[in-house]
Amino acid sequence: MRPDTTVAAFLADRPLRGVSGSFTVASACHRMRDDGIGALVVVEAHRLVGIVTERDVAVRVIAGHRDPHLTLVREVMTRDPRTIAAEASLADAHALTRVGGFRHLPVMRGGEVVGMISLRDIPPGTAQAPGAPAGAPTDPA
Repeated sequence: MRPDTTVAAFLADRPLRGVSGSFTVASACHRMRDDGIGALVVVEAHRLVGIVTERDVAVRVIAGHRDPHLTLVREVMTRDPRTIAAEASLADAHALTRVGGFRHLPVMRGGEVVGMISLRDIPPGTAQAPGAPAGAPTDPA
């Protein structure tokens, strides 16, 4: 896979996987397990409001001694996550996750979340050459 492949092209055959903030953490964990993924987008009224990750569950629920059957996703999700434009390259996504120190990026097209890319999804060899600009991150709007 070429570093200039767009995130949208890379994710073309992958469905968007997400939950609303009113899901319980247990339900979200079942969905992540069933889908073999480590994070879900959290959407309210067709708007990205956050992501919930395995780390959110471990740190904020399990280590926080909270009941995952009673705790709602909106209480523990990562709010207003960094995002990346669907037209950005895989190299851009790789650079943004590395610089930002996180593993999951919601993918946006025109203000709508259309997917999620994980650092572990990005094939080896897609990192940009040193000094190349990282591009096309978007603000969560």
